[in-house]
Amino acid sequence: MATSALWFLWLWFILVGDVTEVEDSRRTHGDLYPLQITSIKQPYRTLYHFQPPRNWMNDPNAPMYYKGYYHLFYQYNPYGAVWRPDIIWAHSVSTDLVNWVHLDHAIYPTETFDINGCWSGSATILPGNKPVILYTGGDSKNHQVQNLALPVNLSDPLLQSWVKLPQNPLITPINGGIDPENFRDPTTAWQGPDGEWRVLVGTQGEHGGMAILYRSRDFVNWTESQYPFRSREKTSIWECPDFYPVSLNTTNGVDTSVNNPSVKHVLKVNFNSHDYYTLGSYSSYTDEYIPDTDFMDSDLRYDYGKFYASKSFFDPAKNRRILWAWVNESDSESEDIKRGWSGLQSIPRSAWLGKTGRQLVQWPVEEIEKLRINEVNFKGENLRSETVFEVSGVTASQADIEVSFELPKLAYAELMDPSWVDPQLLCSDKGASVKGGVGPFGLLVLASEDLKEHTAIFFRVFKNKDRYVVLMCSDQSRSSLSEEIDKTTYGAFVDVDPRHENISLRSLIDHSIVESFGGEGRACITARVYPKLAIDEEARLYAFNNGTENVIISRLRAWSMKSALIY
Repeated sequence: MATSALWFLWLWFILVGDVTEVEDSRRTHGDLYPLQITSIKQPYRTLYHFQPPRNWMNDPNAPMYYKGYYHLFYQYNPYGAVWRPDIIWAHSVSTDLVNWVHLDHAIYPTETFDINGCWSGSATILPGNKPVILYTGGDSKNHQVQNLALPVNLSDPLLQSWVKLPQNPLITPINGGIDPENFRDPTTAWQGPDGEWRVLVGTQGEHGGMAILYRSRDFVNWTESQYPFRSREKTSIWECPDFYPVSLNTTNGVDTSVNNPSVKHVLKVNFNSHDYYTLGSYSSYTDEYIPDTDFMDSDLRYDYGKFYASKSFFDPAKNRRILWAWVNESDSESEDIKRGWSGLQSIPRSAWLGKTGRQLVQWPVEEIEKLRINEVNFKGENLRSETVFEVSGVTASQADIEVSFELPKLAYAELMDPSWVDPQLLCSDKGASVKGGVGPFGLLVLASEDLKEHTAIFFRVFKNKDRYVVLMCSDQSRSSLSEEIDKTTYGAFVDVDPRHENISLRSLIDHSIVESFGGEGRACITARVYPKLAIDEEARLYAFNNGTENVIISRLRAWSMKSALIY
C-alpha cells in the first residue's frame, strides 16, 4: 500500500507538473564571480581529491549510486570562496569514485521554505529504484525545516534536473523544546517491517544535542516520535546524523533498511567539531537504539584529524558501505579568497565492522589504486635509533605509501602514565622530535630536503601493566615555515597488539592534504598542511626512527599518483 501511494504521488508530481522547477532558477543564480587567482601556480590545490573548480565547498550531501553513476551533491557557494547562509547544492557524477564530471547545480534557494539556504540532507532510494532527497531549508523566518526534492526524469542516469514538492516543508520543529534555528541534516531514511519509513533529524534541546525520529508511510506526511531517538547532555547541536547497519560476519555493506541478528547499527553525529559514532543494537519494532558505549565514554571517531560532516551510503554495485567527509582549510579566510577556493572532500572510504566488534575499520576505496604508477618496493630495512631514511623514486607531493613496521624488542617501551588518557594531548607533548623507547617511528611527508619543513605521521608504543598501548600521531608542528596557519597535532590510540602483529600505516598525500590509516584502518587521521619549501618537485618522503630501540621496515610500497580527471 505504501509503495503504491508513493508511485501515485510520483506520477502526479511529474505528469501534472505542479512542482517548483529547480532548473529555472539557474537563469538568475549562477557562478557570478569568476575565479580570481593571484598566481597561476597553486601548490595547495589537490589533484586526486574531489574539489570544485572554484569557490567554497563544505558538506557532502546525498551520495548515492544510480544506474551506473555515483552521485555527489555538496554544499556550495557559487559567489565566492567563503561560506554564506544562502548555500546551494552543487552536483557531480562519477563511474568510479575517482574521476568526476561537474553537472549543473541541483537545488537553489528559491521558495519560502528554503529561501535562506538549501542546507545538508540525504538521498533515499525508494522501491522501484526511485531516488528522492530530503534536505534542510532555511525558511523566510530563518527557521530550519525539512523539504523533499525529486528527479524530473527517472530515465536520466545523471539525474540532472530536480523538482521541489509543493507541500514543502514536510517536517517542521513543532516541539517547543527544539530550537527552530538548529534543526537540520535529515538522514537517509530506512523502512521498518511495518512498512513505515524512519528518518532522523539533528537538533539540540535545553540540555544538549539530540536526534529526533520521524515516521511516514508515504514519505510525505511525517509524524514525530514521542521521545528523542538519542540525546546527550553537555553536547552542542548534533549535526549531520547518520544511522545504518553493519554486518557482524563480513566486510560487505548492507542496505540501510536491513535489520536482523547478523547486523549491528552505527549512530554517527557531529558535535564539538568532530564526527563521533557509537555501535549498538536497534529494534525496528520499538525504534529503540541501545549503544554499546556512550559517545562521551568511548571517543570513537571516524577520523581524529580534520574530517567533518561525513555522509555514508550503501553501494549496491559492489555491496559496500562508503563514507566521506568535508575537509576544510587550515589557513586564513584571506588566503582562501586569494586562491579563489576553499574546502575539499576526503577520499571515499569503505567502512565495515572490525573483527573485535568494538569499532569500525575504514580503508580508501579500491578504485583509487588505479592512479598508482612508478612503484617503489623494498623489505627488511633496519631503522636504527635516530635514523632518517629517504624513500626516493616517487613524486612525494602526490603519493600513496603503505608501510609495515616490525618491533623486535618491546622491553624498553615507556611506561604508560594513567593520566595519559587524551591521545591528542599526548601527541602534542611527545612529538616526533621527542626521543622515546619504542618510537617515535614512522614517515616524514611533504618534507623539505633539509627537514626544516615536514609533517610527521608516527607511532609510539607504551607498556601498560600486562599489555601494550599503541599511539598514532600526525604532527604538523613543523609542516610549514608560515606562522599564520593551524598546526594542530592530532592523535589516536590504535587497537593493535604489537606482540602479535606488525604496525601498519598507509598515507595518501595530495599537495595540501595527508590522509593516514593506522593499524589497517583501525585509526584514521587527516591533516591539511601548507609547506613553503616542500612543494611540488621539492617535496621529499622519509622513514624515520627516533626511539632508542631499532625498528624494522618489514615492507614498504610507495607509488606516485596520477591526477584524477575532475572537470
